[in-house]
Amino acid sequence: MTSLSPHQSQLREQGFVVLQDFIPASVLEELRYEFDRLVAEEGERAGIEFRQEPGCVRLANLADKADVFRRLFVMPQLLEWIRFVLGPNIKLSSLNGRSSVRDVPKQVLHADMGGIPDAHGPWVCNSIWMLDDFTPDNGTLRVVPGSHRFGKLPQDALEDPLATHPKEEIVTGRAGSVAIFNAHAWHGALTNTSGAPRRAVHVFFARRDKPQQQHQKMLLRAETQEHLSTEQREILALDDSLNDELTASDPGRSGLLL
Repeated sequence: MTSLSPHQSQLREQGFVVLQDFIPASVLEELRYEFDRLVAEEGERAGIEFRQEPGCVRLANLADKADVFRRLFVMPQLLEWIRFVLGPNIKLSSLNGRSSVRDVPKQVLHADMGGIPDAHGPWVCNSIWMLDDFTPDNGTLRVVPGSHRFGKLPQDALEDPLATHPKEEIVTGRAGSVAIFNAHAWHGALTNTSGAPRRAVHVFFARRDKPQQQHQKMLLRAETQEHLSTEQREILALDDSLNDELTASDPGRSGLLL
């Protein structure tokens, strides 16, 4: 049996791991440029395809909006981590962004897609791409280590999911790092008290036998779909009739996402 690396062991046991300096410098620069461009261009419409959050900047449907975002979800180094959590049969569930701004209230502890592992194991895995430093005072994440194994949702187990959990840990990382989350782990964003920017891109995956958070086939423009590689089409589940059935029968299911 192959032994696990320290990072793999942390992800399996605690439900999350931060991979420092995962994003190449040129890609980080491109992500920041496209993120800020979209925020400026979309203005009050930003995030409307998924969810708008009062006092916070959201972006959605990023797979349709720039090549750099489409390159992320087929990066071999990323897919290796996603498959470590979910197994070989995966698909992109959504690709969104969030910029935490000053004094937006912290999020309740939640599990993405409001789900717990089933008989086959975990079925959602998130990757948080840090475009800025994630610090304790600029709206970073809190997570309850090991909670992906609890078999319960925080709203069903806690008296107050907004309150500080006695076992929660604060996730920090340098800009250019990526946090991999077993997305059944209880987590949520903290309040940005510093006023410093905290931009992130969420490349969110699901097991292929579960619905996408956002139906990519319905969101991506025809001109975008025409120029996708075979691998991109596969990860987006564009030609997957089962995905169409699953996602159409379960519209709007989501977690908060950071």
